[in-house]
Amino acid sequence: MGEHSREHLSRKDSIWIQTGREGQELDAGSATGKSLGVFTSGGDSQGMNSAARAVVRMGSFLGCKVYYIKEGYQGMVDGGDHIIEASWASSSGIMQKGGTVIGSARCADFRQREGRLKAAKNLIDKNITNLVVIGGDGSLTGANLFRQEWNSLLDELKATDRITDEQRKSCSSINIVGMVGSIDNDFCGTDMTIGTDSALHRIIESVDSISTTASSHQRAFVLEVMGRHCGYLALVAALATEADWVLIPECPPDKGWEKTLCEKLSAEREMGLRLNIVIIAEGAIDIEGNPITANMVKDLITNELKYDTRVTVLGHVQRGGKPTAFDRILGARMGAEAVLALMDAKPDTPACVVSLDGNQTVRVPLMECVERTKSVQEAMNKKNFQEAVRLRGKSFQNNLATYLRLSKLRPPKVMCDPTGQVCSSGKKLAVMNIGAPACGANAAVRSFVRFALTKGYTVLGIHDSFDGLLYGDMTQIVDPILRAVEPVKPIGWTDVHGWTCQGGSLLGTKKCTAARYGLDKVAEKLKEHDISGLLIIGGFEAYHSALQMTEARSKYDAFCIPMVVIPCTISNNVPGTDFSLGADTALNEIADICDRIKQSATGTKRRVFIVEVMGGYCGYLATMAGLAGGADAAYIYEDPFNITNLRDDVIHLKNKIIQLGVQRGLILRNENANANYTTDFIHQMFSEEGKGSFTCRKNVLGHMQQGGVPSPFDRNYGTKMASKAVDYMITKVEENTTEDGKIKSCTKDSAVLLGMCRRQLLFTPLEELREITDFEKRLPKQQWWLSLVRPLLRIMTKHSNETYRADAILTNVDLEDDDNA
Repeated sequence: MGEHSREHLSRKDSIWIQTGREGQELDAGSATGKSLGVFTSGGDSQGMNSAARAVVRMGSFLGCKVYYIKEGYQGMVDGGDHIIEASWASSSGIMQKGGTVIGSARCADFRQREGRLKAAKNLIDKNITNLVVIGGDGSLTGANLFRQEWNSLLDELKATDRITDEQRKSCSSINIVGMVGSIDNDFCGTDMTIGTDSALHRIIESVDSISTTASSHQRAFVLEVMGRHCGYLALVAALATEADWVLIPECPPDKGWEKTLCEKLSAEREMGLRLNIVIIAEGAIDIEGNPITANMVKDLITNELKYDTRVTVLGHVQRGGKPTAFDRILGARMGAEAVLALMDAKPDTPACVVSLDGNQTVRVPLMECVERTKSVQEAMNKKNFQEAVRLRGKSFQNNLATYLRLSKLRPPKVMCDPTGQVCSSGKKLAVMNIGAPACGANAAVRSFVRFALTKGYTVLGIHDSFDGLLYGDMTQIVDPILRAVEPVKPIGWTDVHGWTCQGGSLLGTKKCTAARYGLDKVAEKLKEHDISGLLIIGGFEAYHSALQMTEARSKYDAFCIPMVVIPCTISNNVPGTDFSLGADTALNEIADICDRIKQSATGTKRRVFIVEVMGGYCGYLATMAGLAGGADAAYIYEDPFNITNLRDDVIHLKNKIIQLGVQRGLILRNENANANYTTDFIHQMFSEEGKGSFTCRKNVLGHMQQGGVPSPFDRNYGTKMASKAVDYMITKVEENTTEDGKIKSCTKDSAVLLGMCRRQLLFTPLEELREITDFEKRLPKQQWWLSLVRPLLRIMTKHSNETYRADAILTNVDLEDDDNA
């Protein structure tokens, strides 16, 4: 496993893992004289180019000579022009491209020893003794076999005089590090594989498009997605699209599933819904192991229910398109760590895979992961499906548990009135949005409403934040449409159908705090509506409002109820959580816009773009989007900069454009990065200082960052957060109900913020968060992402004399514990 941190070994799902070097320092040129090769093999996946780019640039930073091996193992066998030295410039402009620019091919020759002999000879000719393999388990297994045979291959080459004694000695060992590139997310030992998030985006886009035509004609659609041996894509897509049914190989339906499916679809139609969506993995089977195909499901629905039913097979659309922001960042992180793992390796170091474990990159033994991956299929072949699900890991288990729980939710018929609203014993839970709109809020509301209804509670929707709560008398409103909207009213089961896929805030929201309206007035209205528990979904204003109400409990009994805050803001500036709802969607919007901005300069030589992004005083969006978009710099409030830094960046851009021939540059600036060095100032300075070298253009992205369709991550994150919030809130309601039926909840743990902290979803008392909050700048006093992404960003853009220092970074992943988000 290497010697740099043996004390950082731990076990995860029976696999030994070693913490990566993201938290340590590196010196430029520390590996001068070493050579390494990088290649992609097997099926392509989005994000491979970002990984290859990171290998080249981290290797160059350390002083290594880095080679592209084109066309995978076939290029290694063929040699010649297939093995070329990579440069900083040759890796420019590739991270936003899908597929793999260095090619991938199946190679029968490498399966034979003679082919591996040729491959070894070609590597030795370039003095390559370190390999980074980006591919699936088959590609990684082949690389491990190559490593095991290395000494015997060299002996045979020496015996036939194809290499010299000096070459035999200098290349006496080879080290292998893998990265898993696979859209199926079928590799055990990592939370997410490169390409999975992008494939989910393609699926979600397709389902959203199909839903509109299906609803128009009251049709049912059966969608087949990839996943011959793994149902991850189908499962997560079902969660993110409100699918009626999902069929995956790891969890086949019980006997008689055909009748159950038809009854469920029929019940949906009886509730007034106009469409049905069934998602099926290509490897779906029944409990006996017999294949279930999309056409079988279509014929079942057509024959039994007489619904107009269509089949759509998405096929290789799922592999196509450009990578998402997450896959770009994941590829960059893994690629950098792969190089570090190779530099740490000794001749006897076993091959490892760079993986994602919750919130950090780790190194795991390659063959242990491969064997575990194979054991999943063995368990399914033995019809031990429970074991197959267990072997997939906690992330898969929790996704499946959430889907199964949601799929069984139905308002009990005996407790429903004719409108579908669940009748209850009188207890009411309320939900409201506070702050700027952010994608994922609607998914959270839908989940909260449906889980609460099935528990027998009435759910009140508070429209337009405190405006709706306080000014419930709408008779003074002139607009007849607005006057017809009840600001505080019960939400029924079907009222939230289709909310998961919609952006913005369907409840309505406003940037305000409770104190601004008067806490006495807010308390009066909560008491008037007899609210037993309150869920607030929003940004810093939501957290601050809940804190204000909590601190006023001694004055107002109406605030002595369970209150839960779900952070939902693109700025990701709420304390108590590492990641807020909406930030992932915003990052994708920014990355997409930056791609188009750079593309607009095609045919225009030497242009630098200055782009301003949102975030208030929080530089999260600017920094993460900078890494995802290949920016040359990202100016933020938390990392002070001065005129010297700006001058150095101008010089960097001049060198990049004139000496390396790169035609475009990208600078990101957070909207409140510096009161004096404004976006206009930076644009004017770069324009003046860049004369003769490049031209400069300015772009302020504005509210486009808050729009768009929620990403798969934000949909699922919102769903799971609200599910957990309901359970917590109801528990507190029941624990604090007095004999006369009133709620009296004044403990610290009854007013909490639900946040993602490292690998867990945790409820943190609001009063504890006050001490770690900068209320003036609306920021947490400590932010986990600062110490990793910024140095990595600058290394990726070839800024010299940088020190690579980091804490663990949390990105868009399925968390690996029972509280998976």
